Amino acid sequence: MSEISRFPVPRLEDLPQDLRERIALVQEKAGFIPNVFLVLAHRPDEFRAFFAYHDALMLKEGGLSKGEREMIVVATSAANDCHYCVIAHGALVRIYEKNPLLADQVAVNYRRADLTARQRAMLDFALKTTLRSAEIDETDFAALRAHGFTDEDAWDIAAIAAFFGMSNRLANLTAMRPNDEFYLMGRVPRPKG
Repeated sequence: MSEISRFPVPRLEDLPQDLRERIALVQEKAGFIPNVFLVLAHRPDEFRAFFAYHDALMLKEGGLSKGEREMIVVATSAANDCHYCVIAHGALVRIYEKNPLLADQVAVNYRRADLTARQRAMLDFALKTTLRSAEIDETDFAALRAHGFTDEDAWDIAAIAAFFGMSNRLANLTAMRPNDEFYLMGRVPRPKG
C-alpha cells in the first residue's frame, strides 16, 4: 500500500501521454497534483471516463454556480463518509464561496450551515438523491422550482450527487489520502508573489 492508495500508484513517466498532459495542467493550476489523479491513473481507461464525466458535470454552464456544485459534492461525500472528497472539495467550496467556514458547516450538517434557502433546497434534493433516490417524486421537483431551479438544474444536482456517490466509493475502496495542501486552501490568504 502506498501512502496515498492501497493500490499501486503508477509513476508519471509510465503513464500514457494524454494522462500526463492532463495531470501536468492540473499541477500547473493547483501547484500540486491532487492524489485522485495519481490514484485513478492506475486504470487509464477508467481515468479518462471518470474525468470526462466529471468535467461534463462540474465545468458546464447552467443554473448552479461552481461553489454550489462543490457544496453538493461536500454534502454528498459527508453522507458517504468519504474523507478524500470532503477535504478536497471542501477546499474548493472555501475558494469559490470566499468563505473559510462554509465547507466545514456543510460537511458536518448542511441544515445548520450559513446557506440561503435556495442552497438548502438544493442540498435537500442532493441528499435525497444520495440516500433515498427511490423516493424522489414531483413534490421534490416542486420544492426546487419554488427556489428558482429548473428541471435541468434538478438533473444537474442529482447527477452530481450520483457521480460523487460513485467517486466516494472508489476513494474509500482505494483508501485515497487527501493531499495536505487541501487542508489550508481557502482558509488563509495565499502568499503574494
